This record gives sequence, C-alpha cells and structure tokens, in this order.
Amino acid sequence: MVAIAVIGANGTIGRAVVAEAAARGHEVTAVVRDPDRYRGGAGAASVERGDVLDPADVARVAAGRDALVSAVGGGDGPGHLALIEPAARSLVAGLRTLGDAAPRLVAVGGAGSLETAPGVRVWDTPGLPEPVLQIMHAHGAALDYYRTVPDLRWTVLSPSAEIGPGERTGHYPTGLEQLLTDAGGRSRISVPDFAVALVDEIEQPEHIGERFTCCAL
Repeated sequence: MVAIAVIGANGTIGRAVVAEAAARGHEVTAVVRDPDRYRGGAGAASVERGDVLDPADVARVAAGRDALVSAVGGGDGPGHLALIEPAARSLVAGLRTLGDAAPRLVAVGGAGSLETAPGVRVWDTPGLPEPVLQIMHAHGAALDYYRTVPDLRWTVLSPSAEIGPGERTGHYPTGLEQLLTDAGGRSRISVPDFAVALVDEIEQPEHIGERFTCCAL
C-alpha cells in the first residue's frame, strides 16, 4: 500500500486518479480547496483542504506520504490557466521544505509540447484557438520549470492530444517526447486509462526526472 495525496481531486482527472489508486488498495487523500464541495465519491480515505499555490499547504498535505499527485490544470478548461505554472513552483517550494522526507511528485501535464515531427510540436498546429494555445504553453512552461529541479523526484505525465470519457482497458503504450497515435493515426486516451498509467508509474517508477506520455492502443 502506498500513501498518496492528490491535489486537484475535484477535477475530472483528479477524481479518476483517486478512484484508480483507491481501487488498488492505496491510502488516498483527496486535497481540494473546499472539502464540503468534494465530488469524488467514497474512494478517498480522507479529504483535506489545501491550496496548491501555498507552499506551506503543499508541505502539510505531502508530509508522511509516499507520492504527491498534482492534477491541477489537468483538463477542466481555461479557468485553470493561471494555476498551471505557478502551481509547479509552489509544489517544488513546498516539497523542498520537507528535505529528504519529501514524497515523489507526479504532475499531470499537457500534450501541447509533444513533438508531431522533428522540431514541430502539437501547439504549432494551425488553427488552434487562442485559449487552447495559452493552456498548452502554460503546461509547457511548467514542464520547463520542472526540468530545472534536480533535487526532487518528479515526473510529468502528458496525455494524448485527445483525452476524455471512455472505458478502462488497462492497456496503453508509452513514449517520451513524441505524440503517440493509435493504428488509425488518432492520438487519444480515456480518462480512466490515463489514471491507470499514472498510478502504474507510482507503483513502478520508470520516469523519475522526466516527462512521458501515453495513448490508447
């Protein structure tokens, strides 16, 4: 059993991660701004109030855990834009106060900075709406910041170009910097399978200090 705290547990991806981790028998703490409004069901062992932009709150909810998941800005719309890169800095600042006792950090990233061809990224696709581009670049800035952090065990998991409702198959290929596609050329992953990939990475670390991505078969 692993003790996991999930910040952003009220979002689509956060709820899925809580459910997946709890179903595997892990001790999961859902961290949200307002516990009275938590909509994640009965999967979490506990629900705590926490502000991802407050390093002291980050340290408090992370203390004693084996892993801290940040699902902030993980796919719930432009309202999360102002949180994404500042949250990365706050998470790092909070975890650093715990020293060697800091848990591993697994953060939900974005697909925009993945390559579709050498030197070409998803966010270079013509016609993308400006709000979407802003979110993509915010995730890219957060990833760039994590890459300057050598003293924490961090991982960023980027989804496919499309992520949404779907079945949990438990099967997915992974990659690093290139956008993955299925046999039909479509880049997609269901939210449940994305949560599977994230919890798999917590249980069997393979990408400490780097970003990886996953896709439906």
